[in-house]
Amino acid sequence: MKKVAFHTLGCKVNQYETQAMMEIFKKADYAVVGDLESADVYVINTCTVTSMSEKKSRQFIRRAKRQNPDSIIVVVGCYVQVSPEEVSGIEGVNIVIGTNERKKIIELIDKSQFRDKIVAVDDIMAVKEFEELEINEVKGKTRAFLKIQEGCNQYCSYCIIPYARGKIRSRKEENIVNEVKRLVKNGVKEIVLTGIHLASYGKEQGREDGLVNLLFKLDDVRGLERIRLGSLEPTLFSDEFLSELVKIKKICAHFHLSMQSGCDEILDKMNRKYTSGVYRTTVESIKKAFHNVAITTDIIVGFPGETDDDFKTTYDFVNEMGFSEIHVFKFSPRKGTKAAKFTPQVDGLVMNKRSEELIKLGKTLQKDYILKQMDTVTNVLIETKSKQIEGCVEGLTKNYLNVVIEGNKEIVGEIAKARLVGFVGNKIIGEVEI
Repeated sequence: MKKVAFHTLGCKVNQYETQAMMEIFKKADYAVVGDLESADVYVINTCTVTSMSEKKSRQFIRRAKRQNPDSIIVVVGCYVQVSPEEVSGIEGVNIVIGTNERKKIIELIDKSQFRDKIVAVDDIMAVKEFEELEINEVKGKTRAFLKIQEGCNQYCSYCIIPYARGKIRSRKEENIVNEVKRLVKNGVKEIVLTGIHLASYGKEQGREDGLVNLLFKLDDVRGLERIRLGSLEPTLFSDEFLSELVKIKKICAHFHLSMQSGCDEILDKMNRKYTSGVYRTTVESIKKAFHNVAITTDIIVGFPGETDDDFKTTYDFVNEMGFSEIHVFKFSPRKGTKAAKFTPQVDGLVMNKRSEELIKLGKTLQKDYILKQMDTVTNVLIETKSKQIEGCVEGLTKNYLNVVIEGNKEIVGEIAKARLVGFVGNKIIGEVEI
């Protein structure tokens, strides 16, 4: 039996696509092994959001070839889509596939046995159909990511992703529901819906209510316990959307609202489609609609032209919003985006300092949020045996708290009711309520 190893960088969408490609290989009688093991084929699923992600992709390509000089190296994904010649020119690479045509990966590997280098990169802007990939099971896991949307039409000035993923395309409702039913049959209790621009689901078909309609259909899937949403735009949360969303019984009270900056001048330069005032109103509305809701976000520091005062405005805004968790990124100029040519670029040391300050604030806000949850009783979906605490298992609450309780692997996949009594780091200690 031939062996294939995968190495995945980047977002949850990439994780889903890797899982789907794994199933394609299994159907072709390949054994999937760890990315540090010797394999006949190595598949590197790349990211291009930052220069660091591209660097990591190149490093793994070289490492894979060292592990087995006779292996076939397949590089797929966003980095390939925007820089096909650069990636195909890396020594040892046999096949490059962009962000479409991944279903042909086995066929292309069979062709490459003749040692010809293969470049399979479409004009992504001309692609109009959602590429149907699917997963049927996630071994040993109770939570699965599910890609339902592709592409982005927003064109934020700093972002390369629209050029890597193309225009918005949505997956058919019927295919989504059927995949969820298969996953639930194989033990999955929670679905995390992902996409490049999830808020655009159905919009290319003129369906403004596409996402909420899909949620109602998934809410009816027997055996599914939870539906969690991936990254969303604050502009999605109109009064109409929220009034429908609260009716979804299985929806998780956890929303990742992309922010990027709390300064209106920087948001405008970023070509974001909202102001800090709109964002504030959205957060206030969500907190009124959902009890104990967790709101997480992304922030970019060091965007070209960001002054100390601009950063302070963002810092104060983050503090005001009271996020339960924040992800901080330092601006990385991407060739082909407008922001790559903006001036003045912020000094790297300044970016580092701002990043450190926001990360520190994020930890404080996370602790404050956790403290507010103490002595409450909540449901925990047990996902795994704890590696840190012997005789315990751990899992997530609906509002994305990582809880550790006493128990053994027999209760993995079950929902336990627990009282939250303490915490260590970002892990919360729970006592099982009978």
